[in-house]
Amino acid sequence: MTNTVQETTTEATTPQLSRVFRIGGELPVRRIGYGAMRLTDSPDAPGGMATPIWTAPTDRAEASALLRAAVDLGVNLFDTADAYALGASEELIAEALHPRRDDLVVATKVGVVRPSTTEWVPLGHPAYLRQQAELSLRRLRTDRIDLLYLHRIDPNVPLAEQVGALAQLQQEGKVRHIGLSEVTVAELTEARRTAPIAAVQNVYNLATRGHEEVVAHTAAEGIAFVPYFPVATGSHARQDGPLAEVAAELGATPAQTALAWLLHRAPHVLPIPGTRSVAHLAENAAALELVLSDEQFARIERAAAGDGEAAGDAEAAGQ
Repeated sequence: MTNTVQETTTEATTPQLSRVFRIGGELPVRRIGYGAMRLTDSPDAPGGMATPIWTAPTDRAEASALLRAAVDLGVNLFDTADAYALGASEELIAEALHPRRDDLVVATKVGVVRPSTTEWVPLGHPAYLRQQAELSLRRLRTDRIDLLYLHRIDPNVPLAEQVGALAQLQQEGKVRHIGLSEVTVAELTEARRTAPIAAVQNVYNLATRGHEEVVAHTAAEGIAFVPYFPVATGSHARQDGPLAEVAAELGATPAQTALAWLLHRAPHVLPIPGTRSVAHLAENAAALELVLSDEQFARIERAAAGDGEAAGDAEAAGQ
C-alpha cells in the first residue's frame, strides 16, 4: 500500500509552520491528526476518569460519518489502540475508512490489557504483543500497520524484548514504523538500541508540560512527537487570559490557538485531538492554518510557564 499525501506548507519559511511531517523520515502526515480514543461508548457515558472506553459507539453510522468527515477536512493520521473498546475502535476505523485506506496513515497500539472497564494493565510479553498485532492487522483490514506503538512499557519484561517483538513484526513486513507511548528520554534511548523508533506519544499540552525533555530530544533526533490530550489548556485559558487574547487576535477559538501553539512549538509535533462533534473536528483541523507570531507564541508560553494544572484524566484513562 502507498500513501499519497500531497506535501504542502504555509507561505512562511520557518519549519515550525510546515503542515506536513514525515514519520520515520519518509511517511508524510498532516500535522493535526485524529485521536479515536473517545469515539466509543454512548454519548451519555461518564466523562473524565470514569469514561469506560469499553464498547463500540452506540451510533455507529454517526461515528463513521465523523471519521469520513475528518478525511474530507484533510486529516490523514488516525490514532487508535487495540485496548480501545476491546478492538472495536480499530474495526470502526477500518469500516469507515477502508475505501480510502491507501491515502491514510493509521497508528495503533498494543501492550495493554483491559480486564474490566476501569483497568488498563501493561502486558509486554513478546508473544502477546505479536499476537495482538496480528489481531490488529485483521481488524484494520490491512497487511501492514503504518505505525505500531508499544502502548505502555511493562516493568516486568525487559524493554529490549518488548521492542524486539515489534521489531520482528517490522522485519516480517507487518509493521512499517515503531512507536512508544508515555516514555522518558532514558527509556526511548534504551529502546532505540533494539530498533529504530519513529514516534513517541506522550501526554503534553499547555497545562501539562512534564515531557519537555522528551519534546526536545525527539526534535533533535527527528522522531515524531505526538501529544495526546493536546487541547487541555489550564487556568491561563480563562476568558481574560493570554490564550483568549491571542485567539481573539487571530479570529480563532482558544482550542484552535492551543493547537497552533503546539504546532509552533516544534516542527515534529503532531497533535491528535479527538472529538465526537463534526463542528469541533472542523475547528481542530482549521488550526493547521493558524500562524502565531513569535510575540504571540511567547505570550502564551509565559502564561503557561508554571501552570501546574494536570490535563485531568490522561494517565488514568489509559491513552
